Amino acid sequence: MNATPVVTSSLAGNILVLAIDHPPVNALNVDVRRELTAAIDSAEENAAVAAVLIVGAGRNFIAGADLREFGKPPAPPSLPAVCNRIEACAKPVVAAIHGAALGGGLEIALAAHYRIAVALAKLGLPEVKLGLMPGAGGTQRAPRLIGAAAALDLMLSGRHVGAQEALALGLVDRLGHSDDVLGEGLAYTRELLAARAGTRPTRAARALVADASAARRAVEAAREQTAARSRGLFSPLKIVDAVQAALDLPFEEGLAFERKSFLECLDSPQRSGLVHAFFAEREAAKAPETQAAKVRPINSVGVVGGGTMGAGIAVAILQAGLPVVMIERDEAALARGRGHIERVYEGLVAKGRLNGQHKDAALARFTGGTDYAALSQAELVIEAVFEDMAVKKAVFAELDRVAKPGAVLATNTSYLDIDEIAASTARVSDVIGLHFFSPAHVMKLLEIVVPARVAPDVVATAFEFAKRLGKVPVRAGVCDGFIGNRLLAVYRTAADYLMEDGASPYQIDRAMRDFGYPMGPYQVVDLAGGDIGWAARKRRAPTRDPRARYVEIADRLCERGWFGQKTGRGFYRYADGARVGSPDPEVESIIDAERERHGIVPRHFSDDEIVRRLLAAIINEAANVVRERIALRPLDVDVALVHGYGFPRYRGGPMHYADTVGLEQILADLRRFEAEDPLFWQPSPLIIELVLRGAGFSSLNGGVS
Repeated sequence: MNATPVVTSSLAGNILVLAIDHPPVNALNVDVRRELTAAIDSAEENAAVAAVLIVGAGRNFIAGADLREFGKPPAPPSLPAVCNRIEACAKPVVAAIHGAALGGGLEIALAAHYRIAVALAKLGLPEVKLGLMPGAGGTQRAPRLIGAAAALDLMLSGRHVGAQEALALGLVDRLGHSDDVLGEGLAYTRELLAARAGTRPTRAARALVADASAARRAVEAAREQTAARSRGLFSPLKIVDAVQAALDLPFEEGLAFERKSFLECLDSPQRSGLVHAFFAEREAAKAPETQAAKVRPINSVGVVGGGTMGAGIAVAILQAGLPVVMIERDEAALARGRGHIERVYEGLVAKGRLNGQHKDAALARFTGGTDYAALSQAELVIEAVFEDMAVKKAVFAELDRVAKPGAVLATNTSYLDIDEIAASTARVSDVIGLHFFSPAHVMKLLEIVVPARVAPDVVATAFEFAKRLGKVPVRAGVCDGFIGNRLLAVYRTAADYLMEDGASPYQIDRAMRDFGYPMGPYQVVDLAGGDIGWAARKRRAPTRDPRARYVEIADRLCERGWFGQKTGRGFYRYADGARVGSPDPEVESIIDAERERHGIVPRHFSDDEIVRRLLAAIINEAANVVRERIALRPLDVDVALVHGYGFPRYRGGPMHYADTVGLEQILADLRRFEAEDPLFWQPSPLIIELVLRGAGFSSLNGGVS
């Protein structure tokens, strides 16, 4: 039991105010549940109380359940019991919502008889994002209150709605006129009492049965869409089943069905993976340098290079409300850069993601020039030019000359040595890597690459800048490819070995999609452009280990000018500008010829064997990345691959996945593959060490599982 109450009671006339005060977000832990139940019991017994008002102290109503309690034996009372007790109260219960009312917090509000929200409130049932579903009546009360279609949209998307939309949907009954949630709640409760409004259990709401045929159509449509969009995911179809139960079963039976389904989700490995990803993202943002160093101010940003990447970076910055100065080599290139940016905004307007006024305001913050002197007042400059060391050094020589003292100088390189780039300037401590992913205004991952001599406050500034852009930052050390592209390289190499040894690129892609990737490795090559990888391979050729096996199939395609979607052919054919390719018999003939040239007799690989080999390659190299301190923790690898490389989020990332499979199994696979190629498949010393200790990668995460 808590020494300090987390639910405080006070009388305001004949209204009992219950304030939930459990910092930082009023999460519904056992103490909150216990004290809230006791307070409702007390209110019902107290003749001086005519109504109950539930509010949140601090910045939120209730931001959800306490995730730290998941995986432990539940302590009574359960959240469903608390919600049922609130709804059963013989006196009117009003929920006054400010800040977040999410997950279990919204379920508490739905159990109340009346709801009022102030302007900046956000409401939602986002459990699906953690591999869960509402488990305290949300799937039964929400459809009865706002209808099946709206409730399914809310639960399957996991999105938050603002106060205005919540009112339009019927989630709340009233909007407050001010931000004073307590004052607004009291005024509304007094109004209800004056009108002699009684209790109004949400279970009796009629929106679900008002048009039962429309509700059934909404459920069937959601089932069909969910099966198509959420392939491999467990909880979304459970949510649809629960809303079906709300239609077909009495309320109490519907609650029992929901609870059974919720517990099945709770036991799912997907829930474990998604919760790990949730906490890992938050932990990844806490690099050592962010804990003490003071952040430098960033009020204006320069971008050097107006190609696809530079334009995407500029849009990401403009969307954060910052002004951008773009530098290009001549007026024609600058015009193309501005054209790239305008087309991105035109697309956003066409899709309804922003209005023309927002577009105009963003473009008004954009200026460009061909003289580096235009960057003299920028506090951060991001270089996004061609991936060539000499070109980048020339840019940094110009930045060294014109940038003001204290300006942060960043490179968007994907592979190159940032220590070498930094050493070409007289301000080594100001240089950092900001590795964006294409399209930069969409992709969430931002690798913050930390060279040896960078100042800690520059690193802290980079993390703050990522937060401002709404990115998911991951700290990486300097090596060829940093975290993500280094692992991508071994993933591709292992796939190439499989392809040359007998698997088709189309089987490999299918196996990885079935595992949960949105695209297979060869679909990704075609999307990115085969010429990009070809250039990188040619750059590395002089330093390639002569003992290493090298598969030339991709080079044969590039020699024919088959670079993927942009040329209409790559590993796949893209007829008439199609975005989805079809298998190409000529590619298979080229593969056959390469096998014959190297004396390889093709053999059969099952889809399971393909997945095991590709994941073993990623996990093994990731262990080396952690061992070398390129990534500080396994969780940093997980976040990078989930947000930048399509690793299925519900599996938590490769390191979490390895722990779920068991490192003993991963090591056994590596030993088996090592017999074929001792150089490529040599097990990481870190994996061997952890297996000997009986530990997993999670033991290196500093308390984050």
